[in-house]
Amino acid sequence: MKKFLLALAISATLCSAASAQLVNENLLVTIPEGYKVGFNAKQPKMIMQEMVPQAETVEAWTEMVTVQVFLGMKGVTPAHYASNMQEIWAKSCPNAKSLPVANGAENGYPFLLWVSSCPRNTTTGKPEITWFKAMQGQDSFYLVQKAFKFEPSKAQIETWTTYLKKVSVCDSRRADRPCPKTN
Repeated sequence: MKKFLLALAISATLCSAASAQLVNENLLVTIPEGYKVGFNAKQPKMIMQEMVPQAETVEAWTEMVTVQVFLGMKGVTPAHYASNMQEIWAKSCPNAKSLPVANGAENGYPFLLWVSSCPRNTTTGKPEITWFKAMQGQDSFYLVQKAFKFEPSKAQIETWTTYLKKVSVCDSRRADRPCPKTN
């Protein structure tokens, strides 16, 4: 019953949001096809959502998309954030590696896309490969991650890097960083 009410509340939120125009700064990200929201949290300085394939849970997943909005976090560059994340990975996983994939600006916002890999996660005993896209907004800082607990295929890598390239930030207050119109 609890899951049904949660799904109903999410559906109601999505329906009402779809009819309103985007205002202020927004992260533009979608729930991937075949995925469901498995976890939502809102804290004073962060909003987080975890999405998993329909047949999985956030407690038992092989693939996951995580979205984090760090509210009011200003002045942190994507490169600085990536450096901190890479240090965390290196401490928690022997032989962890991180490689930059792309950087620059999209819709006027600095971003960095990188991949980190752990050959054997000490907790699960499985490999973990995660693509990160960090975006420095004017109001907040945004991070979207796609994680695998296995070595993804070339087709999966192409699918998910395309997905991450579509993730962006917009601001209805700025003509040079417009938000898309909603119906």
